[in-house]
Amino acid sequence: MTEDYVHGYTERESVRLIDQATTLTEFLHSGTAFPPGSRVLEAGCGVGAQTVTLAKNSPYARITSVDISDESLQIAAGRLASEGITNVTLERADIFDLPFRPATFDHAFVCFVLEHLSDPHEALARLRTAVKPGGTITVIEGDHGSACFHPDSSFARRVIQCLNDLQARAGGDSLIGRRLYPLLVAVGLRNVHVVPKLIYADASRPGLVEGFTRNTFTAMVEGVRQRALELGLVDIEDWERGIADLHRTAEQDGTFCYTFFKGIGTN
Repeated sequence: MTEDYVHGYTERESVRLIDQATTLTEFLHSGTAFPPGSRVLEAGCGVGAQTVTLAKNSPYARITSVDISDESLQIAAGRLASEGITNVTLERADIFDLPFRPATFDHAFVCFVLEHLSDPHEALARLRTAVKPGGTITVIEGDHGSACFHPDSSFARRVIQCLNDLQARAGGDSLIGRRLYPLLVAVGLRNVHVVPKLIYADASRPGLVEGFTRNTFTAMVEGVRQRALELGLVDIEDWERGIADLHRTAEQDGTFCYTFFKGIGTN
């Protein structure tokens, strides 16, 4: 995974990823558990935000979680140790150059990784090679184009577009969720099934307002402020107005809606 990670590797981004994982644990991981003794590859584990849940849901599976960033792996190791998790092995590896023999794993799991890659098809092909025939690959991705909110704001949409544009410049695709099904089919997986996971937050769901609207989505957009301004994608006044309008959707009369996509295919 040699592409530029648009969100950066800052401490703030690590906190955002953990907030996101905590808020969306049941929402994204429901139904994902692997049999005792099975070998599972998690590609692009980052700081271990999803790894903890993956390991807890499958305590008797043997999970190998890989990432390209040594710093992220160190943070992941600390998180796993603090949770007392012992069924995960962390390794530094590139998804495009996996150091495993073909058909090593029974299953593979990828969450919020393909969106950052210039060639997600090739990444899935490499993962497929690592998985045994009859095994499964589970992929979860978002789609920033699915965001809708009240009050609506052209300024808020503009700062979101800054994130989308920066991710495209880095070789990724922030709208990849909508094409997850054809990607999984094109790589040769069978019995592909994709489910949209719509998350909706309003004042009656304060946990989602805080955990998702503020601490996940808005924080994600805020994280690209410096790069967006440096590249002239937006001026400072419009940026500040857009971020303020995103925060406005988290107030008592605001709403926020976003769709993730979860796909599973058989090798």
